[in-house]
Parts: sequence; C-alpha cells; structure tokens
Amino acid sequence: MSKNRLLQRDIKQVKQPPYIIKPDEIRKYDLKNLIFNRVVTDPNWPGHQRMIDERVPEMLKDPQPGYTHVDFALEEAAWTLHDTFQGSFARSRIPKYRKPKAEIDHDLSTIPYKVENPARMSIYVKRAAQLFGASLTGICQLNLNWLYADTEIPRNCNTAIVMAIEMDPEGIATSPAIPASSATGVGYSRMGFVLALLGEFIRNLGYDAIQCGNDSGISIPLAIDAGLGQLGRHGLLITPQFGSRVRLCKIFTNLPLRPDSPIDFGVTETCRRCKRCAEACEVDAISFDDEPTFTPKCSSNNAGALKWYVDSELCYEFWCNNGGDCSTCISVCPYTKNTFDKVPLQPEEFWTLKT
Repeated sequence: MSKNRLLQRDIKQVKQPPYIIKPDEIRKYDLKNLIFNRVVTDPNWPGHQRMIDERVPEMLKDPQPGYTHVDFALEEAAWTLHDTFQGSFARSRIPKYRKPKAEIDHDLSTIPYKVENPARMSIYVKRAAQLFGASLTGICQLNLNWLYADTEIPRNCNTAIVMAIEMDPEGIATSPAIPASSATGVGYSRMGFVLALLGEFIRNLGYDAIQCGNDSGISIPLAIDAGLGQLGRHGLLITPQFGSRVRLCKIFTNLPLRPDSPIDFGVTETCRRCKRCAEACEVDAISFDDEPTFTPKCSSNNAGALKWYVDSELCYEFWCNNGGDCSTCISVCPYTKNTFDKVPLQPEEFWTLKT
C-alpha cells in the first residue's frame, strides 16, 4: 500500500480526545516508575546503573560512521541550553543577569492585563509561541489525571498551553546514529528557549506561568487534548504536520484562553495495519499486536489507557548499547514529514546535506 493511500484521511475536530481510558484504573503517574529514575532505584532491572553514554569512550577508540568524536561533540553541544539554563523551567519571573542602561526600572507583571476575549488572547499566545520558535501550539483545559503524582500547582492554573518543537529531519533520518541524538538534543534546547520566552510573555501580562518540559505532567495526552495530534503504535504523538518528528513542552497558566478541540485523522486505524515502527525496532520494544490493549509491557508504563504499550526497558538498554538515544521509530513512520525521501540517511550524508 502506498504511503499516500495509507494516510488518506481528513483531519476532523472531535468533541472528546481520541483515546480510551478506564476511569477506575487510570492513576497519576508515579515518577518512581520513570525509566530514568529506575536506573538509580531499581536493582532488579538489568538497566540498573547503566548510563546512556557509558560506551562512548570505548566507541571513540574505534570510531564508526555516525559514532565519531565529531558526532558525539555535536550531540553533547545540542543539549547545552536545556541542561544549563534553569530559566527554561521556571515557575516565577526569571531574573535578568544584566539590565540595559537605557531601560526604565519597571515591572509589567505588576500591571494585570484585562482579558476581555479569551479567543483573541489565544491568538496572541499562539503567535507569540510561533515567534519564539514553537512549531505547533494548542490549548486545553488541564486534566489532572495527566499531572505526575507528586506535582503541585496552583489550583487556578487550570489551562495548559502545549507546544511541539520540530526536530531536524536529516538528523532524525540517521537514527540510531548519533546525529539523530543531536537532533533530539537541539529539540530539547529549543524547547527550553521557547518556554522561557513564552513564560515571561505571560508573566508580563500579570498571570502565572509554570514552564514544563518532560516534568510535572505527561506531555502526550495533554498534546492530544490540545488538538495537536494522536497517539501512535510507537507510544509517541503523531501530528498531521510533522508526524512524530517533534518534542513537546507545556505551560500551565491562569491566563484566560479558549481551548482547542482534539482531532482525529485516522492514526489508530493506520497503526493497526502499518507496523513499520515495530518492524524497524532493533530490540522489539514496539508491539506487533493487531489491536491496542490495556495491559502494560513493563513497570514504567502507565496503566489504564487503551494503547500499544512500548517496552521502555528494552528501549533504554538499547540506548546504552548504542551510545545515544534512538529515533528509528520516528524516522520510519509514514506520517513523518521529511524534506527528502531517503530513510535511513547515512551519517556522512548528514554532514554534507546543508553545505
């Protein structure tokens, strides 16, 4: 079946998010089950005490294409802003390290902006997010089920602004080579940049902004609620514009905004018959089952939702053996929008495409 026929379906706005949960079984996700926390706390799992970069020194002794010193230098640099700028994930006004001499000493956040039209305010927020670097922005009422179990936020911050950040298509196409990990890192650093600027924009209007990357709540169901896409077989959000070639972040706020409607463009039906991500996964972490299920694959999964559960234990252990994270399921997905047709892309080609 051709890619075009596989994806041939209109995007529909729907009243309810296109997922099924069991209300009596869904629970706020406990961060102790997060795979990255279990690396430290779960001695019964083979991935205990394993680090993603543990094999890098060994790899540098016999460098292979996509795993050279240059590749790893790029990957480490890509994460710089995400890993060093605390303002990316602020809950209050970000202090400036300097103030221009010509600037008057004033604080816009002390002058509340009266929002008379939440729909118009939503347009302002989305345009600001786009200017700051967000590829997609959606808005939803905050479903408390999607907050982590230990997350506390003010009760009046009941709206979520969810943003998708496009990742470099050529980088992702080299997966599992390290240029793909670099594209991921840049996505996270851009996420931090967008969050910091949009958070300050909201505070300058006199409202609260709680900036979140992967912390505080589960981004994918929030993105579905905000109308950005649907959940795929590979456990990731699929958007109509970019497929899964995005990173997600969000801001919880009390700024009056108009929520967007969820969308349905046939992802679940496509995933039933596609299975390309499962076929491409080198460790069989993605299900081949014809139908989604309520049965988790491992203790890092969050039960109570009908979906194809991904074995994140196998996924993480592959990352450790690979020397970097993996995006192969993203690159092979027929929904993924690229500027070229060749997947996978050889690492050497990544380094020459843009010059």
